[in-house]
Amino acid sequence: MSATLEPANLSAIFKAYDVRGLVGEQLDETLAHRIGSAFVEVTGARTVVVGHDMRPSSPGMAGAFADGAAEAGADVVLIGLASTDQLYFASGHLGHPGAMFTASHNPAAYNGIKMCRAGAAPIGMETGLAEIRDAVASGRAPAAGQVGNISNHDVLEAYAAHLLALAPVTGRRLKVVADAGNGMAGLTAPAVFERIGRDQVELVPMYFELDGTFPHHEANPIEPDNLVDLQKRVLAEDADIGLAFDGDADRCFLVDENGRLVSPSTLTALIAARELAREPGSTVIHNLITSRAVPLIVSELGGTPVRTRVGHSYIKATMAETDAIFGGEHSGHFYFRDFWRADSGMLAALHALAALAETDRSLSQLLADYERFVASGEINSTVEDQAAVLAALEQEYAGQPGVTIDHLDGLSVTHADWWFNVRASNTEPLLRLNAEGEDEETMTRVRDAVLTVIRSGK
Repeated sequence: MSATLEPANLSAIFKAYDVRGLVGEQLDETLAHRIGSAFVEVTGARTVVVGHDMRPSSPGMAGAFADGAAEAGADVVLIGLASTDQLYFASGHLGHPGAMFTASHNPAAYNGIKMCRAGAAPIGMETGLAEIRDAVASGRAPAAGQVGNISNHDVLEAYAAHLLALAPVTGRRLKVVADAGNGMAGLTAPAVFERIGRDQVELVPMYFELDGTFPHHEANPIEPDNLVDLQKRVLAEDADIGLAFDGDADRCFLVDENGRLVSPSTLTALIAARELAREPGSTVIHNLITSRAVPLIVSELGGTPVRTRVGHSYIKATMAETDAIFGGEHSGHFYFRDFWRADSGMLAALHALAALAETDRSLSQLLADYERFVASGEINSTVEDQAAVLAALEQEYAGQPGVTIDHLDGLSVTHADWWFNVRASNTEPLLRLNAEGEDEETMTRVRDAVLTVIRSGK
C-alpha cells in the first residue's frame, strides 16, 4: 500500500467538502487512481465527467482518476482544462457525476478534487465523501469486469452559451478589466466575452496565461493584497468595472470604477434583486455572516430570505429544500437555481455586467442602493481553547438589553444596531470574527470589544 493510502494521511486530506493536500507528500496519482475507483463504487456511477485546472500535476492526476473509474466499470468523459463551474455545467448538462482536479486558491504546491453527483449535486463528508475515503482506505480493488470507455468532450462553448442565456449583457458598452490570476478564468473568460461581442464589452485581460505556479500573485481574491494589481489597472484604464477570479474561477470579486473593492454581500444583494425581478416572491439564501442588508433588501422586494450556516453544502441543501432561486456567501461564492444550484463566479460577473450595462450610472452609484451597513471583514485570532472563549463571549453578552443569541454556526449575537458572529475554524486553532454595525463607529466599538475578549484568552 502506498504511503499516501495510510488512514492517517487520508484523514488529513479528506476535508469537509473536498480532497486537498500537498502534491507528492499527501496526494499523488496512485491515490487519485484509487479515489477514482472508490468514487464509482460509492456513487454507482455508470459515466463520470472529469475536468482539471492548470496546475502541473492536474492532468496526470485527472488521468489516473479516470483510469481508476474506468477499471471500476464506468465510462469516463474527459473535458480537459476547465473551471470548476464548467465541470458543474458538464455534470448538469450531460447528467453525470463529476470530479474536478483543482486546489482552488491554494498555493502551487497543492492539488485536490471536488466531486459531485449527477446534476452537480454536492458530495461532502456527510453526503458520500466519508464513504469514498473509507473505500480508499480499505484497499479494495474493483471487482473484475468490463472496463469502461474513456473519451473526450469539449463543453466550453456550450458552457459559455448557457451562462449568457441566463444573464445576457445588453445596453451600453462597458470597459472591463478581468484578473484571472493565471487561473482557469484565463480559459473561460475569453470564450464568454467573445460570445458577448467586442461591440458590447472591451475586455482588458490580466494574467490570462494559464500557469499553476501563480507567478504574479496567489489566485485568492479574498485577500486584499491579491487585488492591488487589478485596482491599479482599473484606474489606469478608466474602466467601468474590475473582475477578480480565484484559481478555479468558481468565485468572483468586483472592483468599482474608483478602484474600491465591492463586498460580496453587496453583489449578493444586487443579484438577488435581479433574480427577484425575474421571479417575484422567490426565496433567496444567505449565510449568517453576509450583510444584514441582504435579508432586508430581499424582504423589501417581496422575496423570502433564508439564513444558513457557512459552507456550500448547507447553501445547496437549503436551496434544494426551499427551491430558492439564488444564494450568496460572504466568501464570493454565488449559487444559482438555474445552474443546477451550483456556484459560478462567471455567472455572478455576468449579472454585474448586465446590471451595469442597463444603466447610465457608474458601478459605485449602482451599488450604493445595496450598501447599508459597515462590516469588519473576517478577522482571525489564534485561540487554543476555543470553547472557553465562546462561552466567555456568551456570558458577556447574554442578558444585555435588546440582544439575542443563537448558535446556528458558532456564536451569533444580534442587536438592532449591530451584530457579530464568532466561529471556530474546522482545521486550525482559530476563531473567526465577523461584525457589522449601522455606521463605522458602531462597528468599530463592537469589533474591538469582542476582540478584547477573544484575545484575552478567557
